[in-house]
Amino acid sequence: MDTTEYDIALHLSDSDRPGRYSGAFGDGWRIGNAINGGVVMAVAAAAIQRRLVADGIEHHRDPVAFSGYFLTASEPGPLTATTEVLRSGRTLTTGQVSLTQSGPRGEAVERMRALMSLGTLIADTGPLRQPDPPPMPGPDGCVASTDAPPSLLSSSSLLERLDLRLDPACVGWAVGRPTGQGEMRAWLRMADGREPDPTMLLLALDGLPPVAFDIGIPGWAPTLEFTAHVHARPARGWLQLQVTNHVLAGSMMEEDARVWDSTGALVAQSRQLCGVRVPPGWSPTA
Repeated sequence: MDTTEYDIALHLSDSDRPGRYSGAFGDGWRIGNAINGGVVMAVAAAAIQRRLVADGIEHHRDPVAFSGYFLTASEPGPLTATTEVLRSGRTLTTGQVSLTQSGPRGEAVERMRALMSLGTLIADTGPLRQPDPPPMPGPDGCVASTDAPPSLLSSSSLLERLDLRLDPACVGWAVGRPTGQGEMRAWLRMADGREPDPTMLLLALDGLPPVAFDIGIPGWAPTLEFTAHVHARPARGWLQLQVTNHVLAGSMMEEDARVWDSTGALVAQSRQLCGVRVPPGWSPTA
């Protein structure tokens, strides 16, 4: 039963064609005029999950590996998810999903296409070998997204759905003093108290402000390609996030993200390629 804003956002209905589902991107998941990429990925995962249940493969319901290409910006409004099961094995089932919306002339416009492998993740058990979470203040010692300027809150309705707490050492960009280190650290949970699950980790991996802000490049940083690995089912409670950048080349940069759960287990990580608009005369500060 859909009981939280997140569950409602992922709700899909059957259509007249097997493997095709209809849904909608709600206006409450925007960053600027576009739907947050993490929500787009979570909807894609929900579509594959629904297909596997329909095909009797419901034992493989947890996203393990995700590779998505963002073709155009998703907008609030109806969507269609078209799925295909490519292979089902004992450990993993791999499928493909394409998300489309209607264009200005009623034509189908593809928003994202993804390949995804799903399996059965162990609850509350992290990797046998992993990096430790970065040292940072607890949630109460961090800067809440609700403290953002009203102009930012009004243009990014996603921030009303998330309880996001940024490490004070990583928010200098908000007052014109980026560190130049290319790092964001934060705590994250859903504002309505919905506990995390493997699908929500896809949202968490793309839930922070662009790391470009911390190297002094403001503006939108649209995701072009996104690869994620989910290692374990997250424990209840806060998620701890770290996003870093090491390479900026031309008008593109990479972002590496890691997510730990409340027990300190690394539950997900990702790398994405995103676009940036480098200001004239810009040079690294660190």
